[in-house]
Amino acid sequence: MLTPNVDLKNKTVLVTGAAGFIGANLVCELLDTIDAITIVGVDNMNDYYDVSIKDYRLSEIENKAQEKSDSKWIFVKGNIADKVLIEKLFTEYSFSVVLNLAAQAGVRYSITNPDVYIESNIIGFYNILEACRKHPVEHLVYASSSSVYGTNKKIPYSTDDKVDNPVSLYAATKKSNELMAHAYSKLYNIPSTGLRFFTVYGPAGRPDMAYFSFTNKLIKGEKISIFNYGNCKRDFTYVDDIVTGIKHVLQNAPEKQNGEDGLPIPPYRVYNIGNNSPENLLDFVRILCEELTDAGILPKDYDFDSHMELVPMQAGDVPITYADTSALERDFGFKPSTSLRDGLSNFAKWYHDFYQK
Repeated sequence: MLTPNVDLKNKTVLVTGAAGFIGANLVCELLDTIDAITIVGVDNMNDYYDVSIKDYRLSEIENKAQEKSDSKWIFVKGNIADKVLIEKLFTEYSFSVVLNLAAQAGVRYSITNPDVYIESNIIGFYNILEACRKHPVEHLVYASSSSVYGTNKKIPYSTDDKVDNPVSLYAATKKSNELMAHAYSKLYNIPSTGLRFFTVYGPAGRPDMAYFSFTNKLIKGEKISIFNYGNCKRDFTYVDDIVTGIKHVLQNAPEKQNGEDGLPIPPYRVYNIGNNSPENLLDFVRILCEELTDAGILPKDYDFDSHMELVPMQAGDVPITYADTSALERDFGFKPSTSLRDGLSNFAKWYHDFYQK
């Protein structure tokens, strides 16, 4: 196991995408568990999905920050594609650690709206890298995605696998992030770690994700589409497990060292963070329906079968995601463990309180 080499106590940390699903949960966890930490959160608060959920997440952060008098939370509404803003923030706050979670998400959305992906995921990330070059940091951690594995046939997906066949622009931008980070690590000795997330879910998640959109449709009596005729498997990973994984990684920067030629070996790593236990989509829907019923969101006699429609695979999707998390276990002794039923139960209770209470 690795020995932590980045102490977050008394440090200033930048979290981009701080009002996002993973970002907000991570900020709350850091405020809750790290003493005397200063967190600067950046988010453009775009309306890709219901902004009220982002407002809710920010209010949860504010509540947590008020409980921690020795720590500081600063929120900046802005776009990481704004180079002037990013330079200003790095100059003003001298960040020790940077966590880049800001990105335009969504595989299917990238098919019809490519411009926003280039702006946020490519130009925005370039601005972060440039700022880390000019204002050296102890560790840059950034979000990649399981989508980089594209049409790979070998499962489970390993970070040692080639990832040269993206099937969506979103996946291509995430692969580009990894290549850009590697180049900057090599050229400027910036310790960086990429995290390939696998189908993250949980309370206050993204409404465009299947479990959330299915719920919205079922309560309206609409049909839900099960892609690939139900023959899809996803490595559903509960958000708390993702946050625990990120926290381990933040505190363990790749060591700077020189090779035999005297030049720096890129201080660079990539990890999968997934549940390492793919679930069939039909089983997932069955558990979701049971938990929605138990939470009182749907009536006990709801006819689920009549509201499900089996359809072909959609462009940009892959039939299975399955993470090899052995590196995560080896380096940190950690493996995501939240069961799908427990995770969906927590989501259903939150949904009931947020929308129906």
